[in-house]
Amino acid sequence: MRIVIAEDSVLLRVGLIKLLETSGFEVVDAAGDADGLLAAVEKHRPDAVITDVRMPPGYTDEGVRAALVIRRQWPDVAVLLLSQYVEERYAADLLSANTSGIGYLLKDRVADVSSFLDALRRVASGGTALDPEVVAQLLLRRQSDPLEGLTPRERDVLALMAEGRSNSGIADALVVSESAVAKHINNIFAKLGLVGGANADHRRVLAVLRFLEGGS
Repeated sequence: MRIVIAEDSVLLRVGLIKLLETSGFEVVDAAGDADGLLAAVEKHRPDAVITDVRMPPGYTDEGVRAALVIRRQWPDVAVLLLSQYVEERYAADLLSANTSGIGYLLKDRVADVSSFLDALRRVASGGTALDPEVVAQLLLRRQSDPLEGLTPRERDVLALMAEGRSNSGIADALVVSESAVAKHINNIFAKLGLVGGANADHRRVLAVLRFLEGGS
């Protein structure tokens, strides 16, 4: 799997390169700013990009804006964003622009090498990976919206769906059967009005978007 990294911290950039290369990935380029990231993607057309949210010159949302350009111009390139802090609106922006191959993790997650690499592989294969802290903050923010009709267990299932978990992954996390998870997901679809006219994968994405947007 061919990867491009964009990170202005030299230490973290070098660390990511070493981690990925020792784990069987090929890092084809590494940049320190958004312009360098876009140039590297245009040149190499990698399978996935790992990029910081905030980079020079403004240290605001340069990485997010570059990610949106990548998803628009090279939709086959997956994007995994890394952030120092929880800024969940960026995950919503990216999912609204494209519904596959997107990840948003806190930088602290890199220390959990197995989980980080699993998230990267999931994103590169067309899935999603949202940091549990992002999901937790979204849950706290959503007080009065269409999601209020969900039971606590259904909210748990939807939160894990938002992290990008499969049915089996959700079942493992909640210590329930996959059939129970499937029943909860069908209830979620029904309560959010996502019945008929869409395949299961598409409805999962719509449910997660509804979750991220709070039904707005």
